[in-house]
Amino acid sequence: MGLRSDRVKTGIERAPHRSLFKAMGYTEEEIKAPLIGIVNSQNDIVPGHIHLDTIVEAVKAGVRSSGGTPIVFPAIAVCDGIAMGHLGMHYSLASRELIADSIETMALAHGFDALVMVPNCDKVVPGMLMAAARLNIPTVVVSGGPMLAGTTNNNHLSLSSVFEAVGAVNAGIMTEAELLDYENSACPSCGSCSGMFTANSMNCLTEVLGMGLPGNGTIPAVYAERIRLAKEAGKAVINLLKNNILPRDIMTEKSFINALTVDMALGCSTNSMLHLPAIAYEAGVFLNLDLANEISARTPNLCKLSPAGPQHIEDLYAAGGVQAVMKELAKKDLLYLDLPTVSQKSIGEVIANAVNRNPEVIRPIDQPYSETGGIAVLRGNLAPDGCVVKRSAVSPKMLKHEGPARVFDSEEAVSQAILNGEIKKGDVVVIRYEGPKGGPGMREMLAPTSSLAGMGLDEDVALITDGRFSGATRGASIGHISPEAAEGGPIALVKDGDLISIDMVECTITLKVSDEELTRRKTDWKVPEPKIKGGYLARYARMVTSASTGAVVK
Repeated sequence: MGLRSDRVKTGIERAPHRSLFKAMGYTEEEIKAPLIGIVNSQNDIVPGHIHLDTIVEAVKAGVRSSGGTPIVFPAIAVCDGIAMGHLGMHYSLASRELIADSIETMALAHGFDALVMVPNCDKVVPGMLMAAARLNIPTVVVSGGPMLAGTTNNNHLSLSSVFEAVGAVNAGIMTEAELLDYENSACPSCGSCSGMFTANSMNCLTEVLGMGLPGNGTIPAVYAERIRLAKEAGKAVINLLKNNILPRDIMTEKSFINALTVDMALGCSTNSMLHLPAIAYEAGVFLNLDLANEISARTPNLCKLSPAGPQHIEDLYAAGGVQAVMKELAKKDLLYLDLPTVSQKSIGEVIANAVNRNPEVIRPIDQPYSETGGIAVLRGNLAPDGCVVKRSAVSPKMLKHEGPARVFDSEEAVSQAILNGEIKKGDVVVIRYEGPKGGPGMREMLAPTSSLAGMGLDEDVALITDGRFSGATRGASIGHISPEAAEGGPIALVKDGDLISIDMVECTITLKVSDEELTRRKTDWKVPEPKIKGGYLARYARMVTSASTGAVVK
């Protein structure tokens, strides 16, 4: 069987093509070798990506040492932290589709034989995995690794600490000088932000899916081990090519069940409940959200990493990493162990020698934080198609809550109300018209949740939204309400003072308004004017699907 790249380099009719390769300095030997595309999302605006040229050079070395020709091309990357709280956040989730589409374009236009993808942050990892599933050519993903945690006055910090400190300053609990200390200390190195936020969640789950080598999710960005891992990724992709092992051979229904299981044990970001269904969609696998509760019911929560607890990704790494978590889960037969990975070892072989080195970071399977998983999907008349909460980051007293609705039609409006002291204990804050279509782009609501936490209200106030929450969010923050307000979902019909009942144990969310009253309100409801009427986001809003199906574009 020939190489996929033969279409751009083999035969007399491809002499013009070869001349273009030679214009770039490629030799006859390099042109004849397998052409390995390396997707590099390096840029100078994302801390998780600023060092990726170093990782890419290591990948190139691995590819060359195994007989391939590495060829680098770029992918965009949005920093969610910098985009947070303003127009920029509309573009974050929407960038996932651009990343997948651009990789498809580059890979098929140039006939690459295989790919090594080098992402690190929130939408970049799932965007690349979506492209891998769609293209179905041999692919390895190797991330840039997590940032080290910050330290001040012997306290460990992460980016979420700074967001929460803003609320503490507004509440008079912290001084501006202390806030500056946090600002200067929280993010001490390159890498994806140091807690179990979305980027690190997806980098860890890439390992579980079998698309990244062991250590992909947890080896710190600044460690030499990360460079060695990148070299091994370059070698691994050549072996996958030789054996024609494809992403859809690896990303099967069972591997997604494994990913959801480890997601529950780790207490990953709720954004994984957008990205896993989207990746599965590209792989031809239907991932029903209700599966999450079935898996949660049998999967104990073993980790409480920031923002749910005091530890960070570097602590998970030192404790044995993702493999040690999987080894604990395997003790109760909670994982499929016979599935393939890009290492060409099975999941069982990958975790065979894993050791849990710190039971304070990774709880033993028989001593979990809770018998059920870190994420829950709630349903009820307020969210007929479901909504998502990171239950492991919620105070036990807020697992069941009932209170009056305080309704806001944008993140900006609710942020102002919080900072003005207008939100009271017991309130259920409703933030709507922030979904995939209505946002557009389904913005993260880290600013309001962090402000409430910093003001000490995270154990007394619930937030619900058809938008989403950052992986750095903690508290009773319920996102992905579906159908969204812009599609006329029940969240569009809520009024100030309506009672909302939330039960994260029974997984229900109820608007205590009669069906007759909701029907009457629906007749008065009008489709809102689009917030953005031109450019990419207008096109995105017309094509994007519900959060309940991963907010994929069809």
